[in-house]
Amino acid sequence: MQAVKCLELRVEGTEITTEAFAGLAASLQTLGTSQETDADTGAVIRLAWFAMDADVAAQRARITAAALLAGAHPEHIRLHELGDDWETAWQKNWQALPVGKRLWVRPSFCEPPTDGRIDIVLDPGMAFGTGQHATTQLCLAAIERICGEQAPQSMLDMGAGSGLLSIAAAKLGVKKVLAMDNDPTAVEACRVNAKINGVTIQSELGDTPPHATFDLVVSNILAGPLMDMAPKLAACVGKSLVLSGLLTMQAEDVCRTYREAGLTVVCTDTQEEWAAVELKA
Repeated sequence: MQAVKCLELRVEGTEITTEAFAGLAASLQTLGTSQETDADTGAVIRLAWFAMDADVAAQRARITAAALLAGAHPEHIRLHELGDDWETAWQKNWQALPVGKRLWVRPSFCEPPTDGRIDIVLDPGMAFGTGQHATTQLCLAAIERICGEQAPQSMLDMGAGSGLLSIAAAKLGVKKVLAMDNDPTAVEACRVNAKINGVTIQSELGDTPPHATFDLVVSNILAGPLMDMAPKLAACVGKSLVLSGLLTMQAEDVCRTYREAGLTVVCTDTQEEWAAVELKA
């Protein structure tokens, strides 16, 4: 994908909740998000990157207004421009990530695994999903567990972002994988990343679950959209459903919505303040 100039937003973590920052990122269509933690003080800085608009002044105003509405203090909002090589700035904070028992997620500038783990290469780019976030790791672990029991024949990745979950499923033995996202950039990212990793996945544009059934359905987005699409997404589930993008405090509401749609909750896994829920048809 082509390199782009972007704006970097930095907000002190104490000034904005995790949920509020996730909502801000989703509403403004970020290139990606991350956070930094000071090893000495424990202070958290939340970061987001935005493709630079033609009218940068207006874009700055929109981002600042959104950060203020999310709870940030004006003195703790920092916006500055990064050049065409902005992606290289991520490298100092990136390393290969072992997930579960079998997966190894890494940017291309990190070494491949030496212990037989399944290698997944994914660089920072124009779509969500790099393996660094707790919800992504929870989903990867759930997919690995389900595939370890018996690899599903088909999977739907609803809100696929970079395609990481789809790529992992394909490498774990899922024969037919459909990755759907409402962002054309994400659809293209899925195709490019699948090719880099030597797997075949079907990548489609859409914000509504398809009229089809899949052995496994995975969706790592936000609690609100998951609850809104519950009837249609539940109808796609042949055997298993994995939901994440949830704060632990939101998990029960999401579970209740999907129980009402006819599914049974199997387990809830947590990491930090985040949760992933596995359900069965």
